[in-house]
Amino acid sequence: MAKTKQKTPLERHDEIKRSNPGVVLLFRTGDFYEAFREDAEIAARVLGLTLTTMTKSSDDPVTKVGFPFHSLDDSLRKLIEAGYRCSICN
Repeated sequence: MAKTKQKTPLERHDEIKRSNPGVVLLFRTGDFYEAFREDAEIAARVLGLTLTTMTKSSDDPVTKVGFPFHSLDDSLRKLIEAGYRCSICN
């Protein structure tokens, strides 16, 4: 029986994002919610957070931003008040 390759968290994120276009996807990773690529840029601007890069050595680096899970209510409120639709993935 062949082993099925497990998806990385970023691959899973991208799959969920494709099936939920038009939302800022907040993806739970451990004790943090993270946003990637365009969503990270939006969240960084609205929430006053600093963007980081996951794959600095890549030709196509992936930007990300994160905040502690206990800040979800406040962060979600700010994003919605700024006019964004949001989706949460735990």
